Amino acid sequence: MFGGSPLNRLSWLRSSPAFLNGIIASPKSRWILFNAGQPLLLTKPDSPNGSLAFLSTPQVRPFLGEEPFFNQGQTAGSVVPTGQESHFTEAVRHNGQPIVFLGLHESTTNGHGALPSSDFSSKSTDAESVIAKIDGTPYFSMDVADLDVNEEEMNKSFKETGAIKDGEKLGWGDPRALMTTMSSFDGAVYAEARSMTDWNWRNKFCPGCGSKQYSLWGGWKLACSSLLPWADNSNRKPCPSGKGLHNYAHPRTDCVVIMCAVDQTGEKILLGRSRKFPMKFYSALAGFIEPGETFEAAVRREMWEEAGVSVWDVTYHSGQPWPYPANLMCGFYCRADSGKQVRVDLDNELVDARWYTREEIRGVLGMREGTRLDYRRITEMERREMEGKKEEMERRRRRRRGYRMSAKEKEKEKEATTNAVEEPPFRVPPTTAIAGVLIRDWAEERVKFPPVEVGQSVGVANL
Repeated sequence: MFGGSPLNRLSWLRSSPAFLNGIIASPKSRWILFNAGQPLLLTKPDSPNGSLAFLSTPQVRPFLGEEPFFNQGQTAGSVVPTGQESHFTEAVRHNGQPIVFLGLHESTTNGHGALPSSDFSSKSTDAESVIAKIDGTPYFSMDVADLDVNEEEMNKSFKETGAIKDGEKLGWGDPRALMTTMSSFDGAVYAEARSMTDWNWRNKFCPGCGSKQYSLWGGWKLACSSLLPWADNSNRKPCPSGKGLHNYAHPRTDCVVIMCAVDQTGEKILLGRSRKFPMKFYSALAGFIEPGETFEAAVRREMWEEAGVSVWDVTYHSGQPWPYPANLMCGFYCRADSGKQVRVDLDNELVDARWYTREEIRGVLGMREGTRLDYRRITEMERREMEGKKEEMERRRRRRRGYRMSAKEKEKEKEATTNAVEEPPFRVPPTTAIAGVLIRDWAEERVKFPPVEVGQSVGVANL
C-alpha cells in the first residue's frame, strides 16, 4: 500500500505555466481535496464506508482563486511582466492556496506518452493545444483548511457543481482508516497527494528570514516572498535562501527504520506496544534515522533504546511511503537473543515489548479482528469489553447473594454471547502497513531464519 505510483510525474514540465494552466482546464483532470490533512471522502447510500473523492476542475473551481493559477503577477489576475521572469517566478503561485500537480495517469498503450518540455516553451502556447496532447488523466491536490469557507458553503458548492448526487455525502474522513478500503492505485496517488499538500500547508514561512513563502513548480518548490521581483526589501538584509544552491525549500522525505527482531531459534519475533497504540496492539519497532547514521546503525540503536536488545545481522526487506506526513518506512529484519532481558525503561517510548512464537502470531493472523488498524474501532471494542467484564462481575455478585435472572435477562445474555465477535489475545498491523508485511512474511515463512548461535551472522533466505 502507498508504493508503486502509477503516475508519470512529468517533473520537467512543472516549471511551465502554459502546461500547468492548460492541464488544469482539461475535463479529464481530477482532484483530491484535504482539510488540514483529512481527505475528502464520498459516501454512497449502498456503501457505509466512504471512499476517496476524485473531483473535476469545475467542481473545485470555487476554491482555486483567480486565473491565472500559475505565473501570477503582483496583483490577482495579472501575469508576471516581461522582463521580470527568473528562477523565482517559474510557474509562480502566490495568490490563493498552493496547488500540487501530482502527475498524469497515462492511457496510452504505446509506452510513455511523455510530453516534451519544448512543446510548452512558447509563451503563445494556448490551453487547447496542451489539452489536445494529453493522453490520460491528470491529478491535482490542495488543502482548503486556510480558506475562509465554512462547511455549509462548501457543501452547497459541491451540490451546485454536481459533485454529489441524491443520497451521496461528501465529508472529511480519518486518513488512516482509508487504508483498509483503498485500492492500490488510489493508495499510491493518495500517498503522494497527502505528503505534498501537507508540506505546502505547514511550511508557510521562510526558514531563512521569516517572510511568507510562496509556491513554485506546481507545488513542488517553496520560495521566500522577498525574492519576488516586486518585493520591497528596503531596510532589510537579503534573505540567505536567495544565495547558493539552497535557494528553494524542497519537499522532504524523512527516513524511518522499522524492524522485527527474530531470535536465535528463528521461531520467535519481538514486537512492542507504543504508548500511542490501543490496548493489545503490538507492532514492529521503529524510529527515525538520525544525522550521521546508516540504516543498519539506526536499527541497532533503536532496538537498544526502545527494548534494551542488542541485535546483529541487520537485513533489508522492503520499503513503504508513509504519508503521515512524509516518511519513507525502510523495513528490516535482525537477529537477537530471546534469552536476554527485554526492557522498555530507557527512552520510555514503549509500554511493553515481548517475544511471540510463530504459532501465536499465526493464530492472531487467522482471526477476523486480529489485524484491524482502525484505532477508533479498536478503542470502542475495548470499551465494550471492559463494560462486559464489569457486567459479568456484577452478575456473579448477584448470584452469590441468591439473585435469579429472569427469562428475559437469560435470553438477552444468550443473544449477546451468540453475537459476540471473537476477541484476539492481541492485535498486529494489517498487510497494508509494512509492519504487517514483515510480521506476516516471517510467520508464513516467506523468509526463512535458520537457527544460529548467538551473534552468528547468516542472513535471510527467501523462499
